[in-house]
Amino acid sequence: MAQTAALPTVHRSEHTVTVAAPAEALYALVADVTRWPAVFEPTVHVRHLAREGRTERFEIWAEVNGDVAHWRSRRVLDPRRLYVSFRQEHSRPPVTSMSGGWLFRRLADGGTEIVLRHRFTVADDDPAAVARLEEALDRNSARELGALAALAQTGHAVDDLVFSFTDTIPLQGAGAALDAYTFIERAERWADLLPHVARVDLTEPEPGVQWLEMDTVTADGSAHTTRSARICRAPEWIAYKQQLTPRLLSGHSGEWTFAETPEGPVATARHTVAVDPSGITEVLGPDATLADARTYLRDALGRNSLATLRHAVEAAPRVQDPSPHGH
Repeated sequence: MAQTAALPTVHRSEHTVTVAAPAEALYALVADVTRWPAVFEPTVHVRHLAREGRTERFEIWAEVNGDVAHWRSRRVLDPRRLYVSFRQEHSRPPVTSMSGGWLFRRLADGGTEIVLRHRFTVADDDPAAVARLEEALDRNSARELGALAALAQTGHAVDDLVFSFTDTIPLQGAGAALDAYTFIERAERWADLLPHVARVDLTEPEPGVQWLEMDTVTADGSAHTTRSARICRAPEWIAYKQQLTPRLLSGHSGEWTFAETPEGPVATARHTVAVDPSGITEVLGPDATLADARTYLRDALGRNSLATLRHAVEAAPRVQDPSPHGH
């Protein structure tokens, strides 16, 4: 009689934190994955694949043990129970399955206990792989729960702290969208081509995944060093997440997209930011408000991304070569 293969061991983890904020507000933050790159430190980018009723599918890129991992997940949202369940559809080896859930328990004092649970299996029940994954879950879960707590306990409405904005410019001529994409992808040349960029250090450990560090100067003369993870998918989009942000921000993610429209090709820069209220008066002066910070960020970030896009339109034909790096 043939022997039945042993079922893989299901490993479980649970992480909790108590937050002095309403459960509904915290649930809403987790339920909206489009905000995750700006809210959660490990998350680099999220793209929806499908949404129907309370069920959604998306792909996500996140930093895991110093690398950028990529997987697809399915979630079911339950706003009545304040519960979000998730399951990875395609896990990254050696993980063979990953699922879990977010639970938000209302407390008598008006606060919330957040419970984040994971269940996973690994190939061949490899003890070393299990240990590495448990370490990654411990670290990333603590970072995610800490980010929720920090954002929700600032005394400001979350929707005032986390917001998005978009700028779009038209492109001219055949191949203009690909030229503009290539200019953005090949950021190692920006210090020579963009007036607001003073220094660039770009590495690409695998095709389509980049680490970008650069020094930029804003219109008021302030200098900032930023470090970002970037996901490049030619010829349509480049997404990025800043690991090192200016003082005024606790999170910043964005996306460059290049598309054909009925009116012609366009390039779009989208930003999602999370304001750090503790830096407002330090950066903008003793009388500055959250509204001032929102205006400042909208102007400064929008101005720089528009300048980059305009230079992409002007300079892209001059920086093409037969072998764009990374593809």
